[in-house]
Amino acid sequence: MKIEEGCCYHIYNRGNNKGKIFFEDGNYIFFLRQFKNYVLPSVDVFAYCLMPNHFHFFIRVNDGLNYEKGIKNMLISYTKAINQSYNRVGSLWQGRYKSKKVDSEAYYTRIIIYIHQNPLTSGLAKKMEGYKYSSFSSYLSDEPSSICKSEVLEWFGDLAGLAGFITGHKINEKWVFALAQLPES
Repeated sequence: MKIEEGCCYHIYNRGNNKGKIFFEDGNYIFFLRQFKNYVLPSVDVFAYCLMPNHFHFFIRVNDGLNYEKGIKNMLISYTKAINQSYNRVGSLWQGRYKSKKVDSEAYYTRIIIYIHQNPLTSGLAKKMEGYKYSSFSSYLSDEPSSICKSEVLEWFGDLAGLAGFITGHKINEKWVFALAQLPES
């Protein structure tokens, strides 16, 4: 897929053979630091979630050429660091990262909720704010962040803002958590 400047994308990838890509807390922090160094200069970030065996970002690409180089270099850099740290060889990823164009405001809010609810659906957290490798808690905080908070909050309702954002996420939180508790078939 050709990345178009000014367009929004859901980007994601998972570990080779569905294996882990994050083995300890420091890995998540390093991955986010590498993302900030290599990718953030060419994108706006609306949401992210890092899971033990995969990641999700919802971004808008502002500089296509530098984004393509940046994401490639970030993933290579991360793989090299993990392979060296854990005495492993070979591919960490299940192929090239995936990118899906997100082209409507209704889809924007759905993909943000989907990304933030990943820890619930997998059973890693009982509440979205309890999961530390997601952008969800950045929206609840007054701390500076690289997330485009004000733009996202507008998507959840001009007047509602943060309240609309929280309500949009919480509506299905109990249902999502209950679904995560069902045995796999």
